[in-house]
Amino acid sequence: MRTAHTLVAALVLMVGAAHADTVQVAVAANFAGPVKQIAADFEQATGHKTVVSTGATGKFYAQIVNGAPFDVLLSADDKTPAKLEQEGHAQAGTRFTYAIGRLVLWSPKPGVVDGEGAVLKTGDFRHLSLANPKVAPYGQAAVETLQAQGTYDRLSPRFVLGENIAQAHQFVASGNAELGFVALSQVTKDGKITEGSAWVVPLSMHAPIRQDAAVLAKGKDNPAAAAFLDFLKGDKAKAVIRSFGYDLP
Repeated sequence: MRTAHTLVAALVLMVGAAHADTVQVAVAANFAGPVKQIAADFEQATGHKTVVSTGATGKFYAQIVNGAPFDVLLSADDKTPAKLEQEGHAQAGTRFTYAIGRLVLWSPKPGVVDGEGAVLKTGDFRHLSLANPKVAPYGQAAVETLQAQGTYDRLSPRFVLGENIAQAHQFVASGNAELGFVALSQVTKDGKITEGSAWVVPLSMHAPIRQDAAVLAKGKDNPAAAAFLDFLKGDKAKAVIRSFGYDLP
């Protein structure tokens, strides 16, 4: 009897494996933390496998246009997926906003950043880290914030530009810059900033960071690609997204 049960269990596993697919997901660097947890939950729930690559949205765009083997894009903006759709590189009708990003001025040291961002006006620091605004939407939001505050021209010589928001955060965490603009998700756990001092930038100071996802042309016939986006819309994924400090549409 035990042998029969073992055989049935093995057959079930084989059938499940036969229907499992792998989805290649290009993910904006700010979402690296949430996607790690979401991908693990997705794999457990569906049996599909995920291969996640993180980086700057602008660089992903160039790679996708040039034939990179991604099935799904989780962008840091809404413009890039829309552009890819218009150009035939993303599947029409799959695009949606999965998160609204929040920008934060952060230092790992207590007392460096005040709750109103006045440190940017006093200028008591040598280096300010931010993601390259040419390729990273969070970097563009940082520029817009400084322009709204009237400090951009004075502070731009102090910029330390990261290739993406992950590198911008690394510059601050390592002490190469005393403070910097990072994604709230990078310094948040369970809805609370984990260390240091921070100013969460008001939404009124920059254009909304609407982060859109889409199935790319390569993933059109991959069941795991559609399944991954369906999972991203579900309550379990939304709870993870909220816990990292994102707003939901």
